[in-house]
Amino acid sequence: MATDNQIPADCVRPHDGGSTVAIRVVPRASRNAILGTHGRSLKVAVHAPPADGAANTALCRYLAEVCGVAAADVTIVMGARSREKVVHLARLQPGAVQASLGAQMRR
Repeated sequence: MATDNQIPADCVRPHDGGSTVAIRVVPRASRNAILGTHGRSLKVAVHAPPADGAANTALCRYLAEVCGVAAADVTIVMGARSREKVVHLARLQPGAVQASLGAQMRR
C-alpha cells in the first residue's frame, strides 16, 4: 500500500500519447473519492450505481475533474463491465497523473 498520498508507479503507465491507470471501482459510495490502492490498482469510490454504465460515466467524469482534462479525454479501455478497469487519460504523462491523483487520495 502506498503511503503519504503516493500512487504506486505500477498503477499508472504511459500509453498512446497519454497514460493508463489500473482502477478498482467501488460503486454506490457516499461520495466520489480516491481511497488508496488495492493490489496494483488504484481504489476509487463513485457515488453512482453500477447499472446502465452510470458508475463508468461517473468514474470518467471524476477522473477528468481530478486530472484537469475534458471528460472526453478519459476512456475505459478494459473492464467496462467489471470493477477492475483500465482507464486511458489522453495527453497526460504518468507523472502528472500520479501527482493529480495522489493529491486527492484520502488520508
